Amino acid sequence: MNLRTVLILLVLALATIFALVCVLLTRGAKPASCEPQTLSSQGGKHSDQSLVFADLTPEEMGQVVMYLQENLGVPLVDASQANPSDNCIYYIDVQIPTKAEVLGFLDRGGRRPPRQALAVVYFGNQPDPNVTEYVVGPLPKPTTHRDVTVRKYGGKLPYHRRPVTEKEYKDIDRFVYQEFAKAPGLLRECCDYDETNFATLTTVPRGFQSGDRATWFVLFQNVHGSGYYLHPVGLEVLVNHSSLNVSQWRISQVFYNGQYYGDMEQLETEFIQGRVKDVKVKKVRPDEEFGSMRPRAAHVAPGPLQYEPCEPRYSIQNNHVIFQSWSFAFGMDVNTGPRLFDIKFNGERIVYELSLQEALAVYGSNCPGGMVTRYMDGSFGIGKFAFELVRGVDCPYTATYVDRHYLAESETPKVNKNSLCIFEQDTSVPLRRHYSNLQSLYYGGLTKYALVLRAISTLINYDYVWDFIFYQNGAIEVKIHATGYISSSFLYGTGTEHGNRVGEHTLGTMHNHLINYKVDLDVGGTKNSLVAHDMTFDTVQAPWSPEHQIQRPRLTRKVLDTEDKAVFPLHSKIPRYIHFTTNVENKWCHQRGYRIQIVSFAGDHLPEASSMERSISWGRYKLAVTKRKEEEPTSTSIYNQNDPWTPTVAFADFIDNETIVNEDLVAWISVGFLHIPHTEDIPNTVTVGNGVGFFLRPYNYFDEDPSVHSPDGIYFRSDQDPSMCEVNHIACLSKTASCSPSLPPFTYNGFQNQTGP
Repeated sequence: MNLRTVLILLVLALATIFALVCVLLTRGAKPASCEPQTLSSQGGKHSDQSLVFADLTPEEMGQVVMYLQENLGVPLVDASQANPSDNCIYYIDVQIPTKAEVLGFLDRGGRRPPRQALAVVYFGNQPDPNVTEYVVGPLPKPTTHRDVTVRKYGGKLPYHRRPVTEKEYKDIDRFVYQEFAKAPGLLRECCDYDETNFATLTTVPRGFQSGDRATWFVLFQNVHGSGYYLHPVGLEVLVNHSSLNVSQWRISQVFYNGQYYGDMEQLETEFIQGRVKDVKVKKVRPDEEFGSMRPRAAHVAPGPLQYEPCEPRYSIQNNHVIFQSWSFAFGMDVNTGPRLFDIKFNGERIVYELSLQEALAVYGSNCPGGMVTRYMDGSFGIGKFAFELVRGVDCPYTATYVDRHYLAESETPKVNKNSLCIFEQDTSVPLRRHYSNLQSLYYGGLTKYALVLRAISTLINYDYVWDFIFYQNGAIEVKIHATGYISSSFLYGTGTEHGNRVGEHTLGTMHNHLINYKVDLDVGGTKNSLVAHDMTFDTVQAPWSPEHQIQRPRLTRKVLDTEDKAVFPLHSKIPRYIHFTTNVENKWCHQRGYRIQIVSFAGDHLPEASSMERSISWGRYKLAVTKRKEEEPTSTSIYNQNDPWTPTVAFADFIDNETIVNEDLVAWISVGFLHIPHTEDIPNTVTVGNGVGFFLRPYNYFDEDPSVHSPDGIYFRSDQDPSMCEVNHIACLSKTASCSPSLPPFTYNGFQNQTGP
């Protein structure tokens, strides 16, 4: 080998080493942090007009409490300490003004409606105990209050309809545990009972007729750090707590392992006499894996992370959100949860109100607690129990998190920090695209970015994920996912006729989830009609070959002109294109409209022969469209739960065959799914496959797809270089998105103000 060859090889070796060092240094270097940039593409401007829908501030809540204490003329006990025989403030929330007042202010330059609060007061300390609702105002310094109970409900609210407070539940627990002292032998034998290792779970409704207040409580092992809902011990007690005097409460029935007894003393007596078949339930160990959510594998590496290379392409001011062509106001009702108002696209109102109304779960079992349960979660507080969201799991790490304040069962406002999140997401599928290889060669596409507003409510064992999703083509998706723990019964006898066995003594009880929403669409104004489009086949002769026939699809059109024609029972056929229309036409002479598209596979709510069915009669229908009325603001009531036999609000009464042509209309939409728990629901029910909802989609509302104006679209031809930024902005991502996100530190305050073990 000559010297020249050696020198060439040496130079190549040095060059290779230099290149490898550069690569290693580059890979080890920290990418530059993403710097916020001013975006000029933000559509619309914020306005304080949205505050007409705003939730109460803590200061306003405090002022209302002070006013009531000084002006009701009766002593008020803090609800967190109140006995049933006391007077107390149950909750305070904002009183939304009438739609006429709001639209006069928003659209016609009228005066701002006075800001008011709704206060619900329990009057237990008087000869005629009742629940009274007051409108208090004007805020922030209230000077007047008026009783609206009779106007809203047609009469007084009987005291037995009141939702159970946390204080009442605590008093029931104390009473029940005292009663357990009457059966020490059985409880020690079956469950190693030590006065601390039981947990109770309430059921509802509380009896069989109006006035009843007797509740089955199911007993579970009190497993710390895990889901006690999966560990029933076989014992259930029926507590009669109808008396306002706690000392008069009593246990009227006891259920143990398939048998019923008059009280705990009878159960113990028969156990001593050998007539009780007891089942030894193993005490759950602290390290027990069954039902535990502790990870069973070590963390290896972080997964994909969503972030904005610049700054969020949405903005939030007070309760108002702007995202590209969208804008809306948001809030959280303490009972019914998330609600949106004044939803606009390109400055035109599409929806006046979009709000959750109720979440129902109807259970079945051969144990008494499971067989009677019909949870109406609004009575527990869907908004109240929307707790802090965990960054990076419940929502993207870099989402915007918003605190919500509420006042319920206390005279002091409370806060659920970071309990709403808002974020833009890449759904990882094109909103639309086309690759052309015929006639001409080109590609055009648009990423399906969407803005999401999310809250998650934990209602005893279940966690409901509430999503409101806004797309660039003018569509809105409303979706609910269910997760959390299943509720279970003690497995005995014919239990598997009501579910699947998922543990040694655990029956996963079948149940039906049904969710109801209110959608006050205003398509081109408040005067709308409901129109159904579908298809049929006509058999026709082929014009060019009369001896042959063609089955030709034909569009059918029908105006549903009365409420009776605009209700669709849960399992009935519904027109595939059903939409709100206005008399205003688009460029192509079609009535502008918005279509309702439902995605649901719900089971039955209850047979109409049931004595309590009217209280959940909204569940009869997948869709019902009614004429909007101020006196019909909600499809149900928090008072229906504890007196479903004489419902305070019966949705069936809303449907009285009124004309709904060119009227202000409301769509009431029910979605849900039948859940038969199975072994894969242990430890938790997963969101995969357990999501239902509906879309609001433009139907001839625009002259073309409005997403053509999105700045995110791309298009290039075969004679262009798609790797050039000037041709294809995605080609610039290596430059515009080569930074690392500046992540905020992880914090969590969700256990503050909670009662621990």
